[in-house]
Amino acid sequence: MPLVRRTLAPRGKPPVLKHSKKFRDKISLMGALTISPRRGRLGFYCSCIPNQSYDDHAVAWFLRQLLRHQRGKVHLVWDRSPIHRGPEVNALLAAHPRLKIIELPAYAPELNPVEFIWSYLKYSRLANLALPNLQALQKYLNKELRLLHHNQVMLKQLCHGTDLTGLDRMLLC
Repeated sequence: MPLVRRTLAPRGKPPVLKHSKKFRDKISLMGALTISPRRGRLGFYCSCIPNQSYDDHAVAWFLRQLLRHQRGKVHLVWDRSPIHRGPEVNALLAAHPRLKIIELPAYAPELNPVEFIWSYLKYSRLANLALPNLQALQKYLNKELRLLHHNQVMLKQLCHGTDLTGLDRMLLC
């Protein structure tokens, strides 16, 4: 179902959003914001899977992919989600001592910049969007995520409200 937001339309011609009747289709996203300590450059990495939810296996796979791109010590700042505590994630953390975990307080999404990224995508880029199928949505999402990955100004604006500095390198999930 598309997220319907208020919009402008000519008087007497209300906008019509046509969408698929499949209410169970979904795309699950996992993302990480990287912050370079020397240059202050932000990076955004994301993975999406259709019609599934993330579990500890998928989180461990995502972290392995991120570690391939990051050098040196890595401080991982994330919330207290149960998928961050599964056996496969714990094994990965034990195998990579350069990866240090910093947990955010429970129920504090305002401290996690990735939550601001999801809100931006959901309420700005995906609002009033009605695509014919899940593949079209995934293609659209990939395009939006690529644009966001290269937009330093937007990433800095989305991270502006949090104060997570002083770390060698951070991954925010």
